[in-house]
Amino acid sequence: MVNIIMGEKGAGKTKMLINMVNESVKTESGNVVCIEAGTKLTYDINYAVRLIDITEYKISDFDALFFFINGLYAGNHDITAIYIDSIFKICKRPMKEFEAFLKKLEAFADSEGIRVVITVSANPAEATDFVRSRFMIA
Repeated sequence: MVNIIMGEKGAGKTKMLINMVNESVKTESGNVVCIEAGTKLTYDINYAVRLIDITEYKISDFDALFFFINGLYAGNHDITAIYIDSIFKICKRPMKEFEAFLKKLEAFADSEGIRVVITVSANPAEATDFVRSRFMIA
Protein backbone atom coordinates (compact mmCIF):
# COMPACT_ATOMS: atom_id res chain seq x y z
CA MET A 1 0.00 0.00 0.00
CA VAL A 2 1.26 3.45 -0.92
CA ASN A 3 -0.24 6.58 0.61
CA ILE A 4 0.51 10.19 -0.20
CA ILE A 5 0.47 13.30 1.95
CA MET A 6 0.35 16.20 -0.50
CA GLY A 7 0.14 19.92 0.00
CA GLU A 8 1.85 23.23 -0.56
CA LYS A 9 5.10 24.08 1.24
CA GLY A 10 4.49 24.86 4.90
CA ALA A 11 1.27 22.83 5.16
CA GLY A 12 2.65 20.58 7.93
CA LYS A 13 3.31 17.46 5.86
CA THR A 14 6.70 16.69 7.39
CA LYS A 15 5.38 17.13 10.92
CA MET A 16 2.61 14.63 10.14
CA LEU A 17 5.18 12.26 8.68
CA ILE A 18 7.38 12.52 11.77
CA ASN A 19 4.43 11.65 14.01
CA MET A 20 3.52 8.71 11.79
CA VAL A 21 7.10 7.40 11.72
CA ASN A 22 7.50 7.62 15.48
CA GLU A 23 4.14 5.94 16.06
CA SER A 24 5.02 3.28 13.52
CA VAL A 25 8.09 2.24 15.51
CA LYS A 26 5.79 1.39 18.41
CA THR A 27 3.32 -0.65 16.35
CA GLU A 28 5.21 -2.25 13.44
CA SER A 29 6.46 -5.79 13.85
CA GLY A 30 9.35 -5.15 11.48
CA ASN A 31 11.85 -2.43 10.67
CA VAL A 32 10.88 1.12 9.76
CA VAL A 33 12.84 3.16 7.20
CA CYS A 34 12.62 6.90 6.61
CA ILE A 35 14.23 8.42 3.51
CA GLU A 36 14.90 12.16 3.30
CA ALA A 37 17.01 14.58 1.29
CA GLY A 38 19.38 15.91 3.94
CA THR A 39 19.53 15.44 7.69
CA LYS A 40 16.82 17.73 9.05
CA LEU A 41 14.87 14.87 10.66
CA THR A 42 17.80 13.45 12.63
CA TYR A 43 16.62 14.71 16.02
CA ASP A 44 12.88 14.30 15.35
CA ILE A 45 12.83 10.63 14.38
CA ASN A 46 13.06 7.81 16.93
CA TYR A 47 16.54 6.28 17.06
CA ALA A 48 15.09 2.84 16.17
CA VAL A 49 14.14 4.06 12.69
CA ARG A 50 16.63 3.57 9.87
CA LEU A 51 16.97 7.20 8.75
CA ILE A 52 18.58 7.56 5.33
CA ASP A 53 19.96 10.77 3.83
CA ILE A 54 19.40 9.88 0.19
CA THR A 55 21.75 12.64 -1.00
CA GLU A 56 24.65 10.47 0.15
CA TYR A 57 23.77 8.00 -2.61
CA LYS A 58 23.45 10.40 -5.56
CA ILE A 59 19.83 9.39 -6.22
CA SER A 60 18.13 11.96 -8.46
CA ASP A 61 15.42 10.20 -10.46
CA PHE A 62 12.50 7.87 -9.84
CA ASP A 63 14.08 4.78 -11.41
CA ALA A 64 17.17 5.09 -9.23
CA LEU A 65 15.01 5.61 -6.12
CA PHE A 66 12.89 2.58 -6.98
CA PHE A 67 15.96 0.38 -7.35
CA PHE A 68 17.48 1.83 -4.17
CA ILE A 69 14.33 0.82 -2.25
CA ASN A 70 14.48 -2.65 -3.80
CA GLY A 71 18.10 -2.93 -2.69
CA LEU A 72 17.19 -1.88 0.85
CA TYR A 73 14.60 -4.62 0.98
CA ALA A 74 16.96 -7.18 -0.53
CA GLY A 75 19.36 -6.47 2.33
CA ASN A 76 16.65 -6.52 5.01
CA HIS A 77 13.46 -8.51 4.47
CA ASP A 78 12.19 -7.32 7.87
CA ILE A 79 11.23 -3.86 6.52
CA THR A 80 7.49 -3.34 7.01
CA ALA A 81 7.21 0.45 6.56
CA ILE A 82 8.99 3.01 4.40
CA TYR A 83 8.46 6.75 4.69
CA ILE A 84 9.78 9.18 2.08
CA ASP A 85 9.86 12.89 2.90
CA SER A 86 9.69 15.52 0.16
CA ILE A 87 10.03 13.20 -2.81
CA PHE A 88 10.26 16.10 -5.26
CA LYS A 89 13.43 17.27 -3.48
CA ILE A 90 14.88 13.85 -4.23
CA CYS A 91 13.51 13.39 -7.77
CA LYS A 92 12.86 16.59 -9.64
CA ARG A 93 10.52 15.18 -12.25
CA PRO A 94 6.99 15.94 -13.47
CA MET A 95 3.83 14.44 -12.00
CA LYS A 96 3.47 11.97 -14.88
CA GLU A 97 6.81 10.34 -14.03
CA PHE A 98 5.82 10.34 -10.35
CA GLU A 99 2.69 8.39 -11.28
CA ALA A 100 4.73 5.76 -13.15
CA PHE A 101 7.04 5.46 -10.12
CA LEU A 102 4.05 5.06 -7.80
CA LYS A 103 2.62 2.24 -9.91
CA LYS A 104 5.90 0.30 -9.76
CA LEU A 105 6.43 1.05 -6.08
CA GLU A 106 2.88 0.07 -5.18
CA ALA A 107 3.20 -3.27 -7.00
CA PHE A 108 6.47 -3.95 -5.16
CA ALA A 109 5.13 -2.82 -1.76
CA ASP A 110 1.96 -4.89 -2.12
CA SER A 111 3.88 -8.01 -3.13
CA GLU A 112 6.21 -7.69 -0.12
CA GLY A 113 3.67 -6.43 2.44
CA ILE A 114 5.35 -3.05 2.93
CA ARG A 115 3.46 0.10 3.85
CA VAL A 116 4.80 3.24 2.12
CA VAL A 117 3.95 6.87 2.92
CA ILE A 118 5.31 9.71 0.76
CA THR A 119 5.12 13.46 1.29
CA VAL A 120 4.80 15.61 -1.81
CA SER A 121 5.19 19.39 -1.84
CA ALA A 122 2.83 20.40 -4.62
CA ASN A 123 -0.63 21.71 -5.18
CA PRO A 124 -3.03 18.73 -4.87
CA ALA A 125 -4.93 20.09 -7.88
CA GLU A 126 -1.86 19.21 -10.02
CA ALA A 127 -2.11 15.52 -9.11
CA THR A 128 -3.31 12.97 -11.63
CA ASP A 129 -6.36 10.86 -10.79
CA PHE A 130 -4.12 7.90 -9.95
CA VAL A 131 -2.02 9.97 -7.55
CA ARG A 132 -5.14 11.55 -6.06
CA SER A 133 -6.59 8.10 -5.35
CA ARG A 134 -3.61 7.42 -3.05
CA PHE A 135 -4.08 10.58 -0.97
CA MET A 136 -3.98 9.97 2.71
CA ILE A 137 -4.14 13.73 3.25
CA ALA A 138 -4.27 16.43 0.63
